[in-house]
Amino acid sequence: MDKILEGLVSSSHPLPVKRVIVRKVVESAEHWLDEAQCEAMFDLTTRLILEGQDPFQRQVGHQVLEAYARYHRPEFESFFNKTFVLGLLQQGYHSLDRKDVAILDYIHNGLKLIMSCPSVLDLFSLLQVEVLRMVCERPEPPLCARLSDLLTDFVQCIPKGKLSITFCQQLVRTIGHFQCVSCQEKELREYVSQVTKVSNLLQNIWKAEPSTLLPSLQEIFASISSTDASFEPSVALASLVQHIPLQMITVLIRSLTTDPNVKDASMTQALCRMIDWLSWPLAQHVDTWVIALLKGLAAVQKFTILIDVTLLKIELIVPHVVNLVHSFKSDGLPSSTAFLLQLTELVHCMMYHYSGFPDLYEPILEAIKDFPKPSEEKIKLILNQSAWTSQSNSLASCLSRLSGKSETGKTGLINLGNTCYMNSVIQALFMATDFRRQVLSLNLNGCNSLMKKLQHLFAFLAHTQREAYAPRIFFEASRPPWFTPRSQQDCSEYLRFLLDRLHEEEKILKVQSLHKSSESLGCTETSLQEVVSKAAALTETPCTSDGEKTLIEKMFGGKLQTHIRCLNCRSTSQKVEAFTDLSLAFCPSSSVENLSFQDLASSPDIQDDGLLRTIVSGPSEEPVVYNPATAAFVHDSVVNERTIHSPPDEFHCTENTSVPNASNKILVNKDVPQKPGGETTPSVTDLLNYFLAPEILTDDNQYYCENCASLQNAEKTMQITEEPEYLILTLLRFSYDQKYHVRRKILDNVSLPLVLELPVKRTTSFSSLSESWSVDVDFTDISENLAKKLKPSGTEDACCPKLVPYLLSSVVVHSGVSSESGHYYSYARNITGTESTYQMCHQSETLALASSQSHLLGRESPSAIFEQDLENKEMSKEWFLFNDSRVTFTSFQSVQKITSRFPKDTAYVLLYKKQNSTNGLSGNNPTSGLWVNGDPPLQKELMDAITKDNKLYLQEQELNARARALQAASASCSFRPNGFDDNDPPGSCGPTGGGGGGGFNTVGRLVF
Repeated sequence: MDKILEGLVSSSHPLPVKRVIVRKVVESAEHWLDEAQCEAMFDLTTRLILEGQDPFQRQVGHQVLEAYARYHRPEFESFFNKTFVLGLLQQGYHSLDRKDVAILDYIHNGLKLIMSCPSVLDLFSLLQVEVLRMVCERPEPPLCARLSDLLTDFVQCIPKGKLSITFCQQLVRTIGHFQCVSCQEKELREYVSQVTKVSNLLQNIWKAEPSTLLPSLQEIFASISSTDASFEPSVALASLVQHIPLQMITVLIRSLTTDPNVKDASMTQALCRMIDWLSWPLAQHVDTWVIALLKGLAAVQKFTILIDVTLLKIELIVPHVVNLVHSFKSDGLPSSTAFLLQLTELVHCMMYHYSGFPDLYEPILEAIKDFPKPSEEKIKLILNQSAWTSQSNSLASCLSRLSGKSETGKTGLINLGNTCYMNSVIQALFMATDFRRQVLSLNLNGCNSLMKKLQHLFAFLAHTQREAYAPRIFFEASRPPWFTPRSQQDCSEYLRFLLDRLHEEEKILKVQSLHKSSESLGCTETSLQEVVSKAAALTETPCTSDGEKTLIEKMFGGKLQTHIRCLNCRSTSQKVEAFTDLSLAFCPSSSVENLSFQDLASSPDIQDDGLLRTIVSGPSEEPVVYNPATAAFVHDSVVNERTIHSPPDEFHCTENTSVPNASNKILVNKDVPQKPGGETTPSVTDLLNYFLAPEILTDDNQYYCENCASLQNAEKTMQITEEPEYLILTLLRFSYDQKYHVRRKILDNVSLPLVLELPVKRTTSFSSLSESWSVDVDFTDISENLAKKLKPSGTEDACCPKLVPYLLSSVVVHSGVSSESGHYYSYARNITGTESTYQMCHQSETLALASSQSHLLGRESPSAIFEQDLENKEMSKEWFLFNDSRVTFTSFQSVQKITSRFPKDTAYVLLYKKQNSTNGLSGNNPTSGLWVNGDPPLQKELMDAITKDNKLYLQEQELNARARALQAASASCSFRPNGFDDNDPPGSCGPTGGGGGGGFNTVGRLVF
């Protein structure tokens, strides 16, 4: 009969004919056959089932085998024995591999056929061992699902006793290795079905043997808390959560959060993966466990873990918020509206606590603009309900993954632990194109100076393939000694220290080079002493020629001339000081916001000495005297030499506690924009005019006059006599609260002009003055105006201030409410000294002459019209937002609106680039074909270091790619919306500022 059947299935007869004959063969199973004939039939049907070439052959095999096994049970029991089954499981069948699902199906059916036979008990004991071995081999989901079917039907095959615990643990590990290799819906649904079968098997075992549950849960936690970068557990583990009894939450969470063997890094990893599980289509109760675990960690004050998880997963929510809001808006249901109101509150809390990411939040603000914004008091109340305070200042987990440069082509800087103050400053200096080119062109071989390290850092920022670079070496070398590591610091203080270090270091190197040159020339002892004395003079006296200046002086150095005039004896003292930045204080009163110097000069209350009775503050603590006739922004033709005996009350500002001696200062405001409430927003130009305005030194601030030999009232004025290539302006936003002994922040918005005209008064009369004070100059016998006395003998225009045009290059923004906390980031763009045309410079000069007339006539300033025209052109130019590791494109409009959109984010340090008709550093201009994209070619030492690091980076990428390949399948089946991207967050700086703090909550499936 077996020969007939074999010939039939392989014949070319029509399929209906074959079916009729097969039916006859099945019916013949009732007839008696000897053992050999039965074994031959069992062999044939087994071969058809396992190796059948088409479904018909496999179907015939099943039908005939079941019929003959039913009527010839002893013969089938003898055929389907332990040896045969063991051979199938360990060796396969002919060409069929032992891991083929067909073999498990065949054994499954065979067990059904001999279920009532005594020999089945031997098969059960055999399978208890074999299924454990199979699970330890990490079978694929299809095979594991078939095994689960077999064990569900035949629970006698499940290992018993201690082996059952091992079996469950190994099955959990197997699920952790599951991957789905297809993105098609049919295959995805099948994969989910297979995972469900395996998880249901575990649930049945846990119910039958409760002792297996806790070891299984421990294995689950061990898998998801693994910090091994080469292994990413499958999201399929989420299917097990629904089977964990909810009544065990309290006990398990307490055990996990108090176990000293559970490291913080492991707990962080586990929480992050559980949050990722929310994307699993059958992830029931996962959110309940996540919230319970977060609350458990908060209860034992493990806030560092909570903060780390928040930082790592903050962008998991942000990309969804806009779509989520639009989706619920379209519903129109009362429950949707209530949800959106709650969501809006939470989003505002998030933006308040995680300030410093305007590029992420602007689309969200636009989406929720129709919903009421909670008050600051309510936000603080919500945040304080479950406030988290970090146990450490180290938030290393906020470092981003390596994923190559962003579309901007710029490189970010990794936050090394509250180092955003350095990162923002370095990016601003790097984007100062002329300075960067000068640094990169220096020949510093064999030198281990700070400038060498800065050159190294600039080279890597320009040429590395990494998305973000870790400036550890430069940070350790440039950090001021009094800066506490991993604590937030003042970026302005850091910038000033950095420039001063670079300047002093270069002067020392020049001294050393002079000494070496003298030795190489075989100088005598006398000549050597001359060289040393010249070197000492070089370090003590200011450099006048460009050849003697350091790079910092060439790029950032300017000169500020101060005057003090005794109001008793009329003697004057003067001093010229070098500066690399100007610190601009805020005017303490708005009563004179629209007051110009011309208005003051034309006031009827002016004394015959031409002095203004106002007090100003400057960067120098030493008092200086000056005459308003020569002050900035004042033409001689406009100054009126009428007299006043006392200043008008409205010309005095109230005391400002934010800056020492910053009382009663005049704010000169030109073309100030209006706020909606009628208040005016001061501009940088106003603060600069306020800085340069005259000051009367009285009361506790009196000046000691050597001529009078006593303290006297005096007038102090300042003027810029030499402008820098890059003008650094620091807005003095941090005031000292004497009552509470803390530094508070001034959150006032300041308008940032794209074009700034710096008044520079170059006078040859002062060029020979040293930095020491010149005193005892008596003017009591002179009736001429002091300004005319100090003018050179040439043209009178030599003393008129020239307005030098500057373009805004970069803005460092502080996000936060105090100097001890918060976050720094910077906006910047590339500007060179030759971008502006000669026409622009010429126009600026003519504007200087026209501005005073336009003020007197009440017309709009031509400079404002020109700036507005230039600003419109600049809108389309590329600006970059540097936020630690994150670099994105932005616009000047975003820079202008930053404080109005995010009240805690305020401009702090500004860099302006002087615009020349020709580049002032023409001697260092690139020769044709030698410089790449305007930057000089790198020295071999630097190029080799970058090449080596880029190769290392590629190797790291390859390792990461292999690790991601293991989890790619689970990611593909996570049913996430198109375009979703699980990027790590930008670097942040601590729990109270731009990053850190906050918390998770449950709103549907939204994690906050």
